[in-house]
Amino acid sequence: MTQSTISLTAFRPDHLEGALRLSRQAGWPHRLEDWQLALDLSAGVVALDTDASTVVGTILMTPYKRDVATVNMVIVDESARGRGLGRRLMEAIIEQAGLRVLRLVATGEGLPLYQKLGFHRTGTIIQHQGTALPVAAPANVRPAGSHDVFDVLELDRSAFGADRRCLLRTLAEVGQLAVLDHGRGITGFAASRAFGRGEVIGPVVAANVDDGKALLSFFMARSEGRFVRVDTAEASQLSAWLSEQGLVQVGDGIAMQRPVAVQSSPSTSTTFTTFALASQAFG
Repeated sequence: MTQSTISLTAFRPDHLEGALRLSRQAGWPHRLEDWQLALDLSAGVVALDTDASTVVGTILMTPYKRDVATVNMVIVDESARGRGLGRRLMEAIIEQAGLRVLRLVATGEGLPLYQKLGFHRTGTIIQHQGTALPVAAPANVRPAGSHDVFDVLELDRSAFGADRRCLLRTLAEVGQLAVLDHGRGITGFAASRAFGRGEVIGPVVAANVDDGKALLSFFMARSEGRFVRVDTAEASQLSAWLSEQGLVQVGDGIAMQRPVAVQSSPSTSTTFTTFALASQAFG
């Protein structure tokens, strides 16, 4: 297999089985349903071998309006590595993203390429997973209602720096949203959905770490004895607490951005933080 025998084309639903093969080869937990969700929310490119039927590379770009996009699901078949295919896929998706600020979570192996393409490190993402231990359900967290949607979108935009209404509405359809409500308006929210071996909790947005723990506890109490995954920033100060709840650290990634600064306009005077990502793919 050479570069000249590999072609790039738009990622279509009929490429999903090939993409699933690559993620299994890489040891990722994604199901076909997880790939389908990612493709529904994204645009992407696949690399095809000589017969134009074997998927040997994938990449997706999940856009949030015209401001920000996440680059994700970057995989190159073991048989096609070392030939510059990863760079070709990245250059294709960067062109497709246009003027959007790009974010991704890198492995140490991919770091040099991303740095060459103008990405800069912004932090560390820690992956926690395991069987959820018993935890008390917080009294001030409840399932989100349709009347909460606007506040949820505003909180997320304040924390993330872009409008992710398409993502959040999809997560509400395939999973569940919960909100933190002290009786004076919503001051945080979280989402949970099926993913991989069990479920993933995220995003989790709140004003402080205790509120973040309360939102996580709401879903963890419902998932006692089941496999749960949470991706959190190292700076969130949740890692030790998550380990105590049975979700041990199993890996980490490098949060990167291109260019460095994001122009955001928070809608409230309170500073809100993303304590858990929707996923490493979606931010």
